[in-house]
Amino acid sequence: MYQQLIKPLLFKFDPEKVHYFTFGWIRRIAKIPGAIGIIKKQFAIEDSRLERKVFGLTFKNPVGLAAGFDKNAVLYKELENFGFGFIEIGTVTPEAQEGNPKTRLFRLIEDEAIINRMGFNNDGLEAICQRLKKRNSKLIIGGNIGKNTYTKPEDYTRDYLTCFNQLHPYVDYFVLNVSCPNVGSHAKLNDKDYLEELIKEVQKANTSFSVQKPIVLKIAPDLNRQQLDEIVELVQKTRLDGVIASNTSVDREGLHTSQEKLTAIGNGGLSGKPIRKKSTEVIRYLSEKSNGSFPIIGVGGIHSAEDALEKIDAGASLVQVYTGFIYKGPGLIKDINTALLEQY
Repeated sequence: MYQQLIKPLLFKFDPEKVHYFTFGWIRRIAKIPGAIGIIKKQFAIEDSRLERKVFGLTFKNPVGLAAGFDKNAVLYKELENFGFGFIEIGTVTPEAQEGNPKTRLFRLIEDEAIINRMGFNNDGLEAICQRLKKRNSKLIIGGNIGKNTYTKPEDYTRDYLTCFNQLHPYVDYFVLNVSCPNVGSHAKLNDKDYLEELIKEVQKANTSFSVQKPIVLKIAPDLNRQQLDEIVELVQKTRLDGVIASNTSVDREGLHTSQEKLTAIGNGGLSGKPIRKKSTEVIRYLSEKSNGSFPIIGVGGIHSAEDALEKIDAGASLVQVYTGFIYKGPGLIKDINTALLEQY
């Protein structure tokens, strides 16, 4: 029904408006007596064989929702019913911010892709913490954290620490988002020495809590081999818990969408089918180079069960979907988990 009826209707309207329209309807439907049970029966698979133990946490299945979809932690309870094993909220910044000027979200339908330059729009740390305080589910939730757009470079670490310390009681793992192409003046976040400093400061803050939370780094798919070698060295040196590979891409090579349309859209991060291969290659390289010494969460271009299995075969311990969820619908999660069970 999603492919034949719902998606064609939704795709007639502005992507960002549709996003919030859909949120509203999911919340309304979840309040209808018996609706949650129907949704779970349709999409969720409960089977202990799907469980994965990764960086000290037990995930009920390895299929997660990537950051950026429920960035403000307003729908994670309802989204869990579609069968996700974990959900990542954020990117969260200390202060609320509107992000980049609209229009900032674009579908590339010929490529089953999206370009976004949202710019870390979010409700801010305080509002998001208040919502997570009401959490009453065992679903694993990750906290993707970043800096405010206009924070000065000398204060970047302060922003990350502020988010880390206040979110710590409410999320199960943390993601240091240093690779988003849609925020201003982020060059410092790509500097290896600064990354090491940032990681160590966040790890130091982690030790001040009675229970330490896993910390992972989200990297870009456009890194070259030398840069990926540096990531492996950095993770091993700092004993970071893992890596998410990968974020959106700034590369436009090989797209079916016309150059005229791409020029009209302008800059932004590309997600969806076109980055599948690149993301998988990054996962495979990191896994082989590190001899599998740290977990990798694979994300980028997962539009089918085969795409997810490809990333797992390349070395990913867990996978996340975002653009594939939009193009293929909630049945994608069930398809992936069903394919995993068929391997037993």
